[in-house]
Amino acid sequence: MQGDASRATGSAGGNHPTFTGNKALAQIEPLLFEIGRYDTTGVDIDEPEDFQPRLGGLERREPIGLPGLSEPETMRHYVRLSQQNYGIDTGLFPLGSCTMKHNARLNERVARLPGFSDVHPLQPVSTVQGALELMNELGRYLVTLTNMTAVALSPKAGAHGELCGMMAIKAAIEARGEGATRNVVLVPDSAHGTNPATAALIGFKVKPVPAREDGWVHVEDVKERLGPDVAAIMLTNPNTCGLFEPQVAEIAKAIHDAGAYFYCDGANFNAIVGKAKPGDLGVDAMHINLHKTFSTPHGGGGPGSGPVVLSERLAPFAPVPFVRVKDGEFELVEHNDEAGGSAAPFGRMTAFHGQMGMYVRALSFMLSHGSDGMKQASEDAVLNANYIRAGLADLMSLPFGDKPCMHEVLFDDAWLKDTGVTTLDVAKAMIDEGYHPMTMYFPLVVHGAMLIEPTESESKASLDLFVATLRDLAMSAKKGDKERFTGAPYHAPRRRLDETRAARNPVLKWTPPAPVAEAAE
Repeated sequence: MQGDASRATGSAGGNHPTFTGNKALAQIEPLLFEIGRYDTTGVDIDEPEDFQPRLGGLERREPIGLPGLSEPETMRHYVRLSQQNYGIDTGLFPLGSCTMKHNARLNERVARLPGFSDVHPLQPVSTVQGALELMNELGRYLVTLTNMTAVALSPKAGAHGELCGMMAIKAAIEARGEGATRNVVLVPDSAHGTNPATAALIGFKVKPVPAREDGWVHVEDVKERLGPDVAAIMLTNPNTCGLFEPQVAEIAKAIHDAGAYFYCDGANFNAIVGKAKPGDLGVDAMHINLHKTFSTPHGGGGPGSGPVVLSERLAPFAPVPFVRVKDGEFELVEHNDEAGGSAAPFGRMTAFHGQMGMYVRALSFMLSHGSDGMKQASEDAVLNANYIRAGLADLMSLPFGDKPCMHEVLFDDAWLKDTGVTTLDVAKAMIDEGYHPMTMYFPLVVHGAMLIEPTESESKASLDLFVATLRDLAMSAKKGDKERFTGAPYHAPRRRLDETRAARNPVLKWTPPAPVAEAAE
């Protein structure tokens, strides 16, 4: 009823046009090119003194064509655009597989402390002892939580971490003299899409492991594909269907008995922190997305951080740089020949040491929660996902049966059969209800997938409203209210776009509109 009432109110508002096109706080915001002026600028710049050009004849000869705006105009433009965005500070962000959790403000404040916020990667090591100690402590926490031996902090994101772990595996295989023969990586169909891409990028051949009807990877299917040519398996646990792999230890043993390595995609570590240690399960390498498990900001292109933990088998092949304590001082080992040991690291993943701001935020999360708090966060993430599963199981279909899930719950589109409504339509209707859509059509092993991950951040009241909203949408679809879905979103700043054209023919440059007289002709 609440959903019907809000839709009626919204429709009534649509019958009262305004002169500006704005509707109270829902303001239309043109492009900068459409509100700025080309004959002015928002700042005063002195005329430069005479100088000798050094661009070799490549100097600009025409006006640059950028609009000038005052500071208030510029500020209002970006604030209005920000009000049209959905973020974790706006509401529940149910993207499955992404773990859009609250970024604790305590962590933000700590990251802004002098010495962390203004540290420079080229400072002498003697002046950044505190920063190196923090990196060392973060690494200690990560290897303790995973029961692994070594950690590489420098990878910048999950896929970068995957690359790091797989490069360590490749280096270990080459050190055994099997680089030319062990060139196959097993990747389950339910894996994250970056897994096969990462393996192929560094020269491995990818062999899929098919998904079964129960959503799990079975050790028999793995054993059938093992041989002297297999270098590793890349398995996600908990997997992308939101399920813990019950045969993971048996799979690890089979992999090791065949002389291969076990890479675990750690994107879903948030579900098992304090409950299960990947090292105990036989994992050799695993990346950890700091934003997904330890609440650092989720990116928008960066800054990301994807540390990789390595088993004793792979620890000698950890990349540089890494922190080492020598004579009571912290040092950053920058070069392979400084690493020591019988095996040399495979090299360097990135310039400098990684994302200091993310290290600070992650360690702040760990210290403020403690081991019991991090364990509770995982328990609450799993509880919240199962609460949503239980609240929707009678209306929305579960592809692998109504059994407990981990941190995320997966629905398919079987419940939409004969309604004329698609997964995409449901997602668009969620926008009208004030929610960011869940992850759609992923994982690919489920038709019309709808993957929902509430994380531990959400309260029971927040989950109750979300469940009630989805129940209202489900009942509308089953009653035949197609118009609510196929035309959605009705209340967003922009209506439904042609996403195929937008992806294939993006408009990346603003073109001035034709003069009115010319357009009329």
